[in-house]
Amino acid sequence: MGLGDRRVTATTERLPATRTQSRIVAILALATVLGGLGVGASLSAGALLIVDITGNDALSGLGSTMNAVGAALAGMPLARLAARRGRRIALASGNAIAVLGAVAIIAAAAAGASPLLFAGLAVLGVASAVQLQSRFAATDLAVPENRARDLSLVVWSITIGAVIGPNLITPGEAVGEALGLPGLAGIFVFTIGAQLAAGLVVWIGLRPDPLIESRRLAAVARSADAVRPSGDGPHPEATAGRGRRAQFLVIALIALAHATMVGIMAMTPLHITHHGGSITLVGFTISLHIAGMYALSPVFGMLAGRIGTRPVVLLGFAVLALAAVGAGTGGESMPVIQTALVLLGIGWSMVTVAGSALLTEVTPLEVRPRRQGQSDTIMNAAGAVFGAASGAIFAAGGFPVLAGVAGALIVLGVVATALLRSRRDSVH
Repeated sequence: MGLGDRRVTATTERLPATRTQSRIVAILALATVLGGLGVGASLSAGALLIVDITGNDALSGLGSTMNAVGAALAGMPLARLAARRGRRIALASGNAIAVLGAVAIIAAAAAGASPLLFAGLAVLGVASAVQLQSRFAATDLAVPENRARDLSLVVWSITIGAVIGPNLITPGEAVGEALGLPGLAGIFVFTIGAQLAAGLVVWIGLRPDPLIESRRLAAVARSADAVRPSGDGPHPEATAGRGRRAQFLVIALIALAHATMVGIMAMTPLHITHHGGSITLVGFTISLHIAGMYALSPVFGMLAGRIGTRPVVLLGFAVLALAAVGAGTGGESMPVIQTALVLLGIGWSMVTVAGSALLTEVTPLEVRPRRQGQSDTIMNAAGAVFGAASGAIFAAGGFPVLAGVAGALIVLGVVATALLRSRRDSVH
């Protein structure tokens, strides 16, 4: 077969992948919606269940912390499994593990065992890791100009679970009581059903496996390009070195944006209640923040496709800076605080969507799952660390000092983005 014939074959091989991509994104979005229903409900119920079992209000925040810890610990193992066996097996396995976490929580509620409860909440955090991995799965077969858009559609689907999930607490209590369980444990029965449904959708629908198929198509393309003068292109070692540098810079900027978001968001309820705000006002403000995080993600994905991923990342850090200023200077003004929380969610979304697409862009296919897993692990770990530290920082100086520390993280994120030289560091 001549070089021209091989190039024609590579082009025709790519067409089915392009047609398949829309279906893959739809499957991933549906699975994320189903899985998100369980996660959104359990995060709210978990905090209440901790108080019921331990009798200590101060421990209620450990629910989200254990979720973040579980997601961080699961990031790399799921990525390694995806690298060996494909996205379908990795994502479905994550859903199955999350089911075990929900079962442990129900058992802990029935027995009043707080250690088992915290362990179950951590294992359930694997469901959050699955959501993060799903966004990367949406990029495996995407054409470069559509990577950010396809990824953002999966991110957007998290919105549904985040909004609807907490509203399942009341019917969940009825289910728990009907089963002879503590009322709050009933919500985790829904979580089991949601995770099983999400796993089945992925197991049945994610065919061909996008990562495995992308590797097959890449092999075809390499075969088509095999005949090339040896002097063409940069030296492989130089390209690999710049690629690794770019990959870890992107991982760092995503983690910095996430830590900024978690730290400010975590202390918002305390700030509002310290200024006389009600629990209802807290809930409304956090709902606005969540809407900012997810609702506009497709817009930012399409924007990244038009103007590039780095400009959108920089815009995201600018929005995060505005959010930090608003939080630090808002004081008793709830409209200012609420606006800052919306901007906090929007800035996070811009950096996360564009940054995730940028990480795919600068990472060779053969190491892509590993870098993506490292990114998710480091991102969640950074959020957990700064989220935990934010309490002490807030106690020392309130929102102004916390916003100042967040501002320093934002500056580091901008520096990391500026150090990227997209044309030289990208690996296509």
